[in-house]
Amino acid sequence: MDTKTKRSGRAVYVPGNDIDTDRIIPARFLKCVTFDELGPSLFYDERFDAKGVSKGHPLDQAIHAGASILISDANFGCGSSREHAPQAIQKFGIDVVIAESFAEIFHGNCTTLGIPCLQMAKAPRAELAALVQKAPEEPLLIDLESMQIMFLNQSFAFSMKPSTREAFLAGTFDPLDELLAQRDAVAAVDARLSA
Repeated sequence: MDTKTKRSGRAVYVPGNDIDTDRIIPARFLKCVTFDELGPSLFYDERFDAKGVSKGHPLDQAIHAGASILISDANFGCGSSREHAPQAIQKFGIDVVIAESFAEIFHGNCTTLGIPCLQMAKAPRAELAALVQKAPEEPLLIDLESMQIMFLNQSFAFSMKPSTREAFLAGTFDPLDELLAQRDAVAAVDARLSA
């Protein structure tokens, strides 16, 4: 199992409080056969007009191409509990989300996908977002152990739910991985119950 205690990548700031799961992935895209199809539809109605022409959303700006860290504001991922929202984020190429706060179910769905949801207060998050806009080509270095983000020789503290942080540090954030790691014990119980 991958402990995923350190992350590095360029960031993009997507402003807004109460960004709900329908904005993250509009309902009409939930009919996909596999989650792999969701990436291009991330924030679709925010990014494109009715004719599919870009509105200049931060995710579509050339300076943020390939960014893997999304910074936003308060109550990110609220609304319906659709698992498609964190799946779309992951399939787009985002592997860390930083916000002031997160909706509970969205946070849990991100965790099982290996996407840390880092909580950061408004003032330092605004400072970090402004620095990212000035130097979008520079990577952020995230350390889940020390709970610090390094960017342009500055350090920013963040918080995580203790149980979630512990799961990332131990590599136990994915329940399916946990089950597969115990397959011998599962087989032994199955054999005992089948006898």
